[in-house]
Amino acid sequence: MPIITSEIAIRYLLDGQVVAIPTETVYGLAADATSDKAVAQIYSLKSRPQFNPLIIHVDSIEMIEEWAIISEFAKDLMKEFWNKRKASISFVLQLKKSHPLSLLALAGLSTVAVRKPNHPITLNILKEVSFPLAAPSANRSNFLSATSAIHVLNSLGQQVPIVDGGACVVGLESTIVDVTQSEMELLRHGAITEMDLADFGKVSCINNSAAIKAPGMLTRHYAPLRPLKMNVLTKEKGMALLGFGYCSDAELNLSESKNLNEAAANLFHCLHELDKDPFLSIGVQPIPNTGIGKAINDRLMRACAVT
Repeated sequence: MPIITSEIAIRYLLDGQVVAIPTETVYGLAADATSDKAVAQIYSLKSRPQFNPLIIHVDSIEMIEEWAIISEFAKDLMKEFWNKRKASISFVLQLKKSHPLSLLALAGLSTVAVRKPNHPITLNILKEVSFPLAAPSANRSNFLSATSAIHVLNSLGQQVPIVDGGACVVGLESTIVDVTQSEMELLRHGAITEMDLADFGKVSCINNSAAIKAPGMLTRHYAPLRPLKMNVLTKEKGMALLGFGYCSDAELNLSESKNLNEAAANLFHCLHELDKDPFLSIGVQPIPNTGIGKAINDRLMRACAVT
């Protein structure tokens, strides 16, 4: 496995190369967000469509102020969720007319999605390189996200060096909220829920048919190779069943105690484990559509979609 230290990763990033880094959500395929050449490697390695923008990772609010417009309301949200709660949430901001970010990373948009990851290795890397990192999930586009170093290797192969930071503790991509207007618009479900956000103002949810404004909005995304079905109550022939709560027929279980946070952390790991022979398909038992359960169901719905 092409495992490297964070010190080597810093050298690679400063040299315009791409590395896989750990975060609390999923592993990211990182490169200098100010370099078109470096960002182009991300799209190439992932086979990612260039109309799909990338989240920009930073280690501080001050870094963002150099190139994006942060309202006082947005800054208060960042202080609360990034600095106080250490939460997994990205904010979509309006860019300043002059900015250093790669236009390729922005997919031609005048807005940018930013987040502060909560992982000591990646925060240290960001501090040392002193530039923001574009870092989508470290896997082939539209397929299962990587929540461990071995997942990155299995998806992208030996060509991508990896900083191994262990298993991701959250296991789902960040919540994404557009704060360019007076009202918050939820673009992608994650660990931070509508209820969490509603304490700070009105929240609306984007229509699924809306234009892409941030990552994770493609109709089909996060998908295993095998067909996946949601809300399965009876296992079919050749199916691997992923349980939730007590289930004697399940090959694996997201959470026998029905803990949704545990289920979220286990989701991609379990799907990776079941997406192999001798199974012909994967079925997932019903997941409550409350709290982070909405994010789990969002990922499963996109994984089931046919394009």
